[in-house]
Amino acid sequence: MKTPRKSTLLPAQAELVGMMQKLDFGIIEGLVIRDGLPVLKPRPRVVRDVKFGAGNGRRPEAGLTDFALKSSVQELMDAFASLGNATVRRLEVQHGLPFRMQVEEVTS
Repeated sequence: MKTPRKSTLLPAQAELVGMMQKLDFGIIEGLVIRDGLPVLKPRPRVVRDVKFGAGNGRRPEAGLTDFALKSSVQELMDAFASLGNATVRRLEVQHGLPFRMQVEEVTS
């Protein structure tokens, strides 16, 4: 199986990956998912974790136009697709990668 790359993502997905890379450590709150894709307008709330005595810079891959996606990014996109329409209350980001999320779901 071919490794997914950033260049294969849809624009909203690629923008979210860039947002996570820029954040590095922190949370993204109130991320709306519509038809399995992140909605970034209006922008979700971003809360950055700052660790004193540690590197708080940008991810090295943030400046690259294309790179292989880590499995956690692909898992996140697959989770969005399976959710369809929902709100991610909290998406925790560590090392520029999705770590865990809390999802508000509409039950019927």
